[in-house]
Amino acid sequence: MSSTSLSSVSAHLSRIRLEIRSLQPQLVTWRRTLHQRPELGFTEKLTADFIAQKLQDWGIPHQTEIAQTGIVATLEGNRPGRVLAIRADMDALPVQEENDVPYKSQHDGKMHACGHDGHVTIALGTAYYLAHHRDFAGTVKIIFQPAEEGPGGAKPMIEAGVLKNPDVDAIVGLHLWNNLPLGTVGVRAGALMAAVETFHCTILGKGGHGAIPQQTIDSIVVASQVVNALQTIVARNIDPIESAVVTVGKFHAGTALNVIADTAHLSGTVRYFNSNYAGYFERRIEQLIAGICQSHGANYDLSYQSLYPPVINDGAIADLVRSVAETVIESPLGVVPNCQTMGGEDMSFFLQEIPGCYFFLGSANAQKGLDFPHHHPRFDFDETALGMGVEMFVRCVEQFCQ
Repeated sequence: MSSTSLSSVSAHLSRIRLEIRSLQPQLVTWRRTLHQRPELGFTEKLTADFIAQKLQDWGIPHQTEIAQTGIVATLEGNRPGRVLAIRADMDALPVQEENDVPYKSQHDGKMHACGHDGHVTIALGTAYYLAHHRDFAGTVKIIFQPAEEGPGGAKPMIEAGVLKNPDVDAIVGLHLWNNLPLGTVGVRAGALMAAVETFHCTILGKGGHGAIPQQTIDSIVVASQVVNALQTIVARNIDPIESAVVTVGKFHAGTALNVIADTAHLSGTVRYFNSNYAGYFERRIEQLIAGICQSHGANYDLSYQSLYPPVINDGAIADLVRSVAETVIESPLGVVPNCQTMGGEDMSFFLQEIPGCYFFLGSANAQKGLDFPHHHPRFDFDETALGMGVEMFVRCVEQFCQ
């Protein structure tokens, strides 16, 4: 490439950055408005109305009430080409906010404690920019998705046809990430986030007096052995090269210190990256529970749910996002490839349908006290990341829709 061409490219990239940075005050305003009005999955009506009004003001065609509260905006470039989707989740969490800020949640017991208000803002900023700069080939579909935190809005949106008419060729999405500092992007090909499965088990024993145990089947003893046995699945049944987690997070039993409980309740979660393990943990957990119960003369009731598959990024799209990040992020840390987490995300359903890449945008700033973890009642992030997110998406559009 000639020096003249390089200079032209540099000027173009600088113009994009300057225009997006000029949007920063507006991005902050939008994000704080959304932060004050958090809504749980499939009830995001105020959020959807806010998004739809902005899209209408900017003259962007869009569909509303998809999978209840979802929205899809469609932006066409100035010439034919491929179709890229951008996904942003909208929902909040049932968390009581403890931040003392002017934009604190006004909805009691609800909070944007995971950054989804920022995701919506970044997607809106991208829509605004693209609506005023149609010099790309093809089409961009921006998907505002409900209920990522549960029970899951990606799958019903796919079933409603958001990847059709026109058919989407690839998809990208981001998660503001307080596990990474501001000025970094976490991107990798392959597994980024884990599958999410849950289980609930009731051990059915026989209650009685604590002083006469021979007349009982102690559900607490049985359940305790179950908890210990479940820890052997990863240690002794899973290839040590692979990563997996089995966690029992709830154990409830008993009503009095001198009464042997007739029932004990266990609940937990399973996480893994390798899709080949789908179905394995459910079978193995039930085998262990059944065997332990049989040895004690107890019974059990097991409920098992496979919620989200692992988030698997396409290699080519991950390379595209990485190349974009290398131009957008100017800090010394830059791109972070070792960014896997056992957290789950229903972006995975989109990535099962079409090639794509989900990536992390560093948003923590410890010097400002903006480094509390996700889902914490004092979660907040450095809003400088909003403009970075818009620039990441805009440049992904330029790279993909050439």
